[in-house]
Amino acid sequence: QLQASGGGLVQAGGSLRVSCAASGRNVGNHVMAWFRQTPGKERDFVAAISWSGVHRHYTDSVKGRFTVSRDNTKNTFYLQLNSLKPEDTAVYYCAARRVSYSSEYYTREREYTYWGQGTQVTVSS
Repeated sequence: QLQASGGGLVQAGGSLRVSCAASGRNVGNHVMAWFRQTPGKERDFVAAISWSGVHRHYTDSVKGRFTVSRDNTKNTFYLQLNSLKPEDTAVYYCAARRVSYSSEYYTREREYTYWGQGTQVTVSS
């Protein structure tokens, strides 16, 4: 089970950190990812981090502003959102998938097995 938290309301240019805690499963051998979704649209890939934490991948629109990280000792991973823009407003979902290789990652929703419940991030202009 994945539990996302940390969303909220912030002004444009501000920062937030969202977290995703895994329970009942050791995610040390899982790639972890963040997706986001706005009403009426598909869930879009935001960022992913390999199980080792070495490989990190971002969608172009958040590069240089968002940072994904993980702490395997706490079974938790994070998304630091900086320089937020109104277009970042969305429900942010965490996801996980077990992998065989440390460099594996995926960017499509259907490639992930486990999902958190989502946390709302709202950026006001």
